[in-house]
Amino acid sequence: MASFAYADEDNTQQLEEVVVYGTGIKQATAKSARPVTILSGEELRTKVGQTIGDTLSKELGITSQSFGAGVGAPVIRGQSGPRVRVLQNSLGNNDVSSLSPDHANGVDPIIAERVEVLRGPSTLLYGNGAIGGIVNVIDNRIPEQMPDKLIGGAGEQRFDSVTNETSSAVKLEGGKNGLAYHVDGFYRDQNNTHIGGRPIDEAAVRSVDPSFINAPVLDNPEGLINGSQARTRGGSVGVAKIGDAGLVGVAINSLEKLYGIPPDGKSNDRVTVDLRQTKYDFKSQLNKPFAWAEELRMKFGYTDYKHVELDNGTPATTFLNKSYESRLELEHQPIGIVKGTVGFQSVNSVFSAIGAEALVPKSDIDSYALFAVESFTIGALTYDFGARGEWQTISPENRSSFTYLPISGSASALWKINEQHQISLSLTHSQRSPQIQELLSKGVHEATHSYEIGNSSLNKELSNNLDLGYRFNSTWMTAEINLFHNWSSDYIYQQRSRDVFNEDDGTRGASCPVDAACLPILESRQADATFKGFEAQTIFPLMQNSYGAIDLTLFGDYTRGTFDRGGDVPRMPPLRYGLQLSYEKDDWSTNARLTRGEAQTNAGVNDTNTDSYLLLNMGTQYRIAELHDTEILLFAKGKNLLNENIRNSTSYLRNFAPEPGRSAELGLRISY
Repeated sequence: MASFAYADEDNTQQLEEVVVYGTGIKQATAKSARPVTILSGEELRTKVGQTIGDTLSKELGITSQSFGAGVGAPVIRGQSGPRVRVLQNSLGNNDVSSLSPDHANGVDPIIAERVEVLRGPSTLLYGNGAIGGIVNVIDNRIPEQMPDKLIGGAGEQRFDSVTNETSSAVKLEGGKNGLAYHVDGFYRDQNNTHIGGRPIDEAAVRSVDPSFINAPVLDNPEGLINGSQARTRGGSVGVAKIGDAGLVGVAINSLEKLYGIPPDGKSNDRVTVDLRQTKYDFKSQLNKPFAWAEELRMKFGYTDYKHVELDNGTPATTFLNKSYESRLELEHQPIGIVKGTVGFQSVNSVFSAIGAEALVPKSDIDSYALFAVESFTIGALTYDFGARGEWQTISPENRSSFTYLPISGSASALWKINEQHQISLSLTHSQRSPQIQELLSKGVHEATHSYEIGNSSLNKELSNNLDLGYRFNSTWMTAEINLFHNWSSDYIYQQRSRDVFNEDDGTRGASCPVDAACLPILESRQADATFKGFEAQTIFPLMQNSYGAIDLTLFGDYTRGTFDRGGDVPRMPPLRYGLQLSYEKDDWSTNARLTRGEAQTNAGVNDTNTDSYLLLNMGTQYRIAELHDTEILLFAKGKNLLNENIRNSTSYLRNFAPEPGRSAELGLRISY
């Protein structure tokens, strides 16, 4: 299971101290009041999925907004898109994944060395409005520490039967005389996804989408999602000069991804997305540059992003985003008992969508921010405070500009009552500016099978979040529970209309004429909303002796989203709960995990409910003893062993693309 920010450092089973570097404040998570989930090492290797959302989907409070095999954005406590910012090495990924659910994220988890999920005050280091949280993927492309040898690295090979996917990854890193380097590369190739039934729920689709009422017999094969193939390749090269005074380093990263969008079954049309991204990163750090400074860090990144949506191989819409992001962080020396970080961040982008189906005008998007996160400890209480102010402007071509001044603040406290009991409390006020697609979208979007309409009158989104956590730790049981309540004013969401858009004559109506090509309409709307829920986990060590160790884990999470005027927020995850049995002895470990997902009966207006499911996963891994400084890790996973046809309530494609069916994954990792 995941490691938590308030893990007890004096647990009977001594754990290695985990230090979080991505937040800009280096401190042990055991002593932090900020909720943090970390995946690293062998735990990360065995949980790596096809996307970052898939990788994190088994963690408490986190699901994946799947959109076929090539796309999976993380959903944290029911929040996704711009409310969950995905970073690479503490810099924004600056793709266009937050603009639409069919846009893949420009980070692949197979090359990650650590994944951090941040909530509370530390999110304000990276942006306003991330009420779901921050996902920071660390891949060490610019080394921060001198390696202990000239040449080291790792290689990994995987095979997954559900898509016949083969994936390979390799990295080399090392250094000498203060010069460190990092080289990595990966390749994925997967065919259509096998499922435990038919991809299209025809009854559900016809009940909410008038464009399907007069549609002919749908192409709906048994056990397979046509058009869901994907191929990905990428790599990085980085180098850094490291010394006592600090470091300076640069890196270049390339990503190419071609993936299919599951079809709606009405025709043989196939939509694929051809994504290409190049990133250039610069990082520098000065240690104790002047009297009251501990570290001064500067980061700069340039992203050249492009993806083309192909309709039967013909370009329909091209999305371009050229973005510059810079960060300046000063970690000051303790002022009395207070320690922390202050800084400046800017993001400057030129975004455009061109082609016959261009949804939004070309726009200059600029953001400038000041932020600070501070902490101090008094006795058994540890406090964290954060504040961030931004100036944001969107300047569309041939239109008036939009300017916003979002200001956010957060405070949290951790009370270590004694060695067994800990309580944490976090309060956050967050403001989020509307995004370009929420304001100005207007047009056909074939990849989402919809006609999208923005709203230029949208206001800033305001939210007030309360998070209460409790942890109990003893030799016979470890338990933790988090309760949260989020009050959102002017919450921005996409609402499916009962009307349809007639592509043949460009009109909007309540019904679709026979033989006409029609699409459902998605509109940007705004309303006050409330989100509440919990995450809970209990671990019982059933056995620990010379025969090995057996743990029983019970877990559950739930998010409920409602509009204050009445009705349900669309695309919320269902109640999940289950158990996991884990066994470990020496270099071998195995586990079986059974998750029950309840039916989502609060789907929202013009959306369909999803059925309950049982998800049974099993995994095992064996570490071969080191041989000439080489370590071999063998691992295998069985996923969805009951072969259920699971429909994801957070997905826009729930009625067209269920989750993958029964599969076996085999993997080999060699580290040296």
